[in-house]
Amino acid sequence: MNTRTMLIVAVVGLLAGTHASIWGMYKDAIHEGFTKTTFARSMVVGVFCALAIQWYLELPIHSPGTLVLLFGLTYAAERGVVEVWKTFIRDEDQSKYFIPMQFSLYGRPVRSRLARLALGVVYVVGVALVLFAIAKLDDGVEPTRFRMAMVGLATGMIVAISGAWKDAPKEGFELLKFFRSPAMTVSYALLLSYFTDSYLLSAVGALGFERATAETYKTFFFPSKPRGKFTGKPVLHPHMLTQRYYFVPVYVSIWIVVVVCASMALVSPTTTLFAATGS
Repeated sequence: MNTRTMLIVAVVGLLAGTHASIWGMYKDAIHEGFTKTTFARSMVVGVFCALAIQWYLELPIHSPGTLVLLFGLTYAAERGVVEVWKTFIRDEDQSKYFIPMQFSLYGRPVRSRLARLALGVVYVVGVALVLFAIAKLDDGVEPTRFRMAMVGLATGMIVAISGAWKDAPKEGFELLKFFRSPAMTVSYALLLSYFTDSYLLSAVGALGFERATAETYKTFFFPSKPRGKFTGKPVLHPHMLTQRYYFVPVYVSIWIVVVVCASMALVSPTTTLFAATGS
């Protein structure tokens, strides 16, 4: 991977990480306050995830469609790393949350860190097995829209089951909410199938875009509704109610860049944004 490729990939990773940082801050900072370290966390993880993905896959990043795919893959990887860390590894006072962020049973956090680590291994292995099964389809199984939709459904069910496990004991089970993520991952897997023939890349990229879309919807379409984990909790940092708006133009701009790149790729698949950079 040459220097120019690394720079482009790092920018994609930074955009994905910044996107996640902004919606997280927008809802959480009024309760927890704003810290540069927390805000920068997803940016740093996003850059490293993007570089690792590109190093392994050697994607033709001069294509706008591939950049869109890389954004989705990076988003999924960043969310996976951060959420596994918060759920199974991090020790934190859970009393400030309505819905515990650490792994819980029936809404009650598992206090033993060793037990959480063991459960985390089981969870990661389980997800890895699902992705491995999807990856096997890339070994000679002809891509079809139906199969792409099914692999999107598989990754969407991972999100739906994980979310229901965490939220349902406190909020109750909502059927429409449960199937929201699978519906989005199916749609995004079909969209990404125009940019790649890989079942695995479509499925994982769809997972990333599902997270980006779902959090955009929950954060900015219902700004006065607190995130589920802070339901009933006081606003301890009211100044962030106005300061958080300064980040919205950046957030919107990232979405615009992604949509424009996707539109360019769909309208003219041979469009090239950069001279071929190699790997």
